[in-house]
Amino acid sequence: MKILLAGYNVDYDLIEELKQSASYEREITPETISAAYARISRSPKAVDELRCDALKEVDKARRSNRNIVFEMGHNSVAEHAVFNIDVLGVSRLLVEEIEKFRLCSYTEKSQRYVLFDKDFVIPDEIREAGLADVFTETVKMQNDFYQSLYATLRPYVFEKNAALADDPANKSMFEGWAKEDARYAISLATETQLGMTLNARNLELMLRRLAASSLAEGRLFAEKLYAATKDIAPSLIRYTKATDYDRLTHENLREFTGRFPLQSSKQKACAVKLLWSTPDADRRATAALLFASSAASYEDCLKQAKKLTPAEAKALFRTSFRHMQPYDAALREMENVDLLFELVMSASCFAQFKRHRMATIISQEYDPTLGVTVPASVRATGRHRDFMAMIRKTDRAFALISPKAPDAAAYVLTNAHRRRVLMKLNVRELYHVARLRADRFAQWDIRNISKAMLSQAGKVMPLSLLMACGKDRFAALNKKVFPRASSIEVST
Repeated sequence: MKILLAGYNVDYDLIEELKQSASYEREITPETISAAYARISRSPKAVDELRCDALKEVDKARRSNRNIVFEMGHNSVAEHAVFNIDVLGVSRLLVEEIEKFRLCSYTEKSQRYVLFDKDFVIPDEIREAGLADVFTETVKMQNDFYQSLYATLRPYVFEKNAALADDPANKSMFEGWAKEDARYAISLATETQLGMTLNARNLELMLRRLAASSLAEGRLFAEKLYAATKDIAPSLIRYTKATDYDRLTHENLREFTGRFPLQSSKQKACAVKLLWSTPDADRRATAALLFASSAASYEDCLKQAKKLTPAEAKALFRTSFRHMQPYDAALREMENVDLLFELVMSASCFAQFKRHRMATIISQEYDPTLGVTVPASVRATGRHRDFMAMIRKTDRAFALISPKAPDAAAYVLTNAHRRRVLMKLNVRELYHVARLRADRFAQWDIRNISKAMLSQAGKVMPLSLLMACGKDRFAALNKKVFPRASSIEVST
């Protein structure tokens, strides 16, 4: 056996330094890795030899890539070329579009840990509609209130946690709690930045989709992203133009849907509603566990699952969870059981939920008629009336902007404003959500929704979710489910 390091991420400035070195004449591109790996299936040579060949003949490697990826349709070859992208000066609203691509990696400047200044994006659509002054005045008002609110919340948090506040190690955490509640006042136009890692296949998809964005900022992002990457791997990125499918499909669907009397209904509180789950879910999960641990067909395993007594079924699930630790994923067998939720959540909460990209997340536009989410600390510090006055001014600005620039109106809304979200996920993914988001150290907004999801799901599939909880509760739940350290007995 040989395990060889084929390459790794290198800072672009170092690559440029190497290119300018008088002693180095080869072209530096990730395309050679893709070309070498593409040849593995058809060449008797060792893969490290194939890489050497590709490095020596970059033009030949590029021709090979074009033929294999675009002529033969083996798109996965492009996944071996990886890019690291700095994204600066984009709005929070655009970040939601960027982070829809589930097979990429993102790390974003956090509004929980960083106190934002007054930088924000003014959308071209709003400038062209002659509403830049209204928009700017509103966002500046929000930012002023944000700074004022943070100044109020910071001492409140320290006073509320006086027993721990003397420890300098806790200072950053308490300041973060004040920032994360103050951020409900700032807009989706707030300027931010992120680091993004993606392969060439997903880069091409992102370029094409965002070229079709209804937001001018999205289209500009696609242009700049293409300009930054087009010369690095030209043999792997070809189809970057917007297609009618990407540009028109949702627009046509909205027009068609407009024929029906479907209107937004007012929502007084954030809602969590389990709409559907796999029928007889625990039995289906039982069958999947039996299938993975036997040589029987799924049909036979399902029949056997139906014959198990409740005690036997519980013992089977306990066996599957016996050695689980809070950092362990649930078994893949749990992916055979699904749930569908309708959620109403704030933009602040959605910013966190959207990171669970293995789930299927479909969101409606932000809708002021759904009301806003107000942090409890805002009420506790007597700033609720001021907060709602800021929201009313924001809603008036939205009402002015929406008729003239409907696609860009959401920029002026705050992190407190809400949207409806349809979320489908399997039990394994719900375990992941629970560990991170139902934990006491999770942000309160997403924690409340996650715990409600877990509570409703637990009623329809108690065995499948036997060990689903936040990390902070895992030890206590483990002790409850497994009161003895001895092996699990199977009741018959």
